Amino acid sequence: MRVVIVTESFPPDVNGVAHCALQTARHLVERGHAPIVVAPATAAGNGPDAHAPCPVVRVPSLPLPGYPQVRVALPSRRVAAAITEHRADIVHLASPFVLGVRGMTAAARLGIPAVAVYQTDLAGYARTYVHAGEAAAWRRIRSVHAAADITLAPSTPALHDLEAHGVPRVRLWQRGVDTVRFRPEHRDDTLRRELAPNGELIVGYVGRLAPEKQVELLAGACGLNGVRVVVVGDGPSQPSLTQALPGAVFLGRRTGDELARIFASLDVFVHTGPFETFCQTVQEAMASGVPVVAPAAGGPLDLVAHGRTGLLVPPRDEAAVRDAVWSLAADPALRAAYGAEARRTVEGRTWAAVGDQLIGHYTEVLAGRAVVAA
Repeated sequence: MRVVIVTESFPPDVNGVAHCALQTARHLVERGHAPIVVAPATAAGNGPDAHAPCPVVRVPSLPLPGYPQVRVALPSRRVAAAITEHRADIVHLASPFVLGVRGMTAAARLGIPAVAVYQTDLAGYARTYVHAGEAAAWRRIRSVHAAADITLAPSTPALHDLEAHGVPRVRLWQRGVDTVRFRPEHRDDTLRRELAPNGELIVGYVGRLAPEKQVELLAGACGLNGVRVVVVGDGPSQPSLTQALPGAVFLGRRTGDELARIFASLDVFVHTGPFETFCQTVQEAMASGVPVVAPAAGGPLDLVAHGRTGLLVPPRDEAAVRDAVWSLAADPALRAAYGAEARRTVEGRTWAAVGDQLIGHYTEVLAGRAVVAA
């Protein structure tokens, strides 16, 4: 199968869309298929993509104003040219917004089936950044995804949101997790002593530092005796968060085995953002054997079994986050039980397993097109 993955983000970017696109390309190659990736150019230009398992076509881009870590593709003929030259059987649109819309248009013009992967809560971002525009965001989502043969939602809440807003032909496709890289055995006592020299309970957040993530909700946990908050990631909110979270340790962006060591060395993982369509860092914490505190909204509803693998709290509630952390801090046996069950829960969610599910969705789309053509 010849697949063109058109993605709004790709490594070296560090985010859920980039990581999922990379894992998808890697799995397709491993299964004997022939993918290529079309993605925005990085800040360094169109250098070699040594990390990629397949060819990468880079499209000129500009940094998003006020958020330079995010780059937006400029108009370019490279998308249609890449799809044509690759002789694509199917076009995979990862979180289509700008570049993905051009991919959708090109696929439609060429008569090539398209699978759209919904990954970004644009309506939630509209509420956060412009305090309006939620209806307009849903109109754009609906118009883009309605043109696809199917839309793949990463969680049941996301699927229900899409269907409620009139997006047709939605299927569930969750995300995998690297259960070899992220595992409890990577817990590092030396690192723990560096982060919490007085033996404090280590509570961690991993992700972008941006307004929609609402990391400031960890302020209450920072005020708990015997608790050290550790923040991993970067983004435009970092300066304000260093003021909002007194005593917290900011480690910046970490990746790979170093990130896995940090995850496994936490006592509790907290995610604060209420706009997650999935939330990969929750899965990585669970694979690391760490209990999770997360908002009862979006993707975490599928991932966290309340009272079994962690605790779900009302979104945007700093006191609820603080109280959940405190209840776990006070009960080491409960933390251990939640962490062990969290690890057991995700052990079957490998990228190979979900990659095969994706290929099944491709096959369904191609079979449907064949029936129509007949």
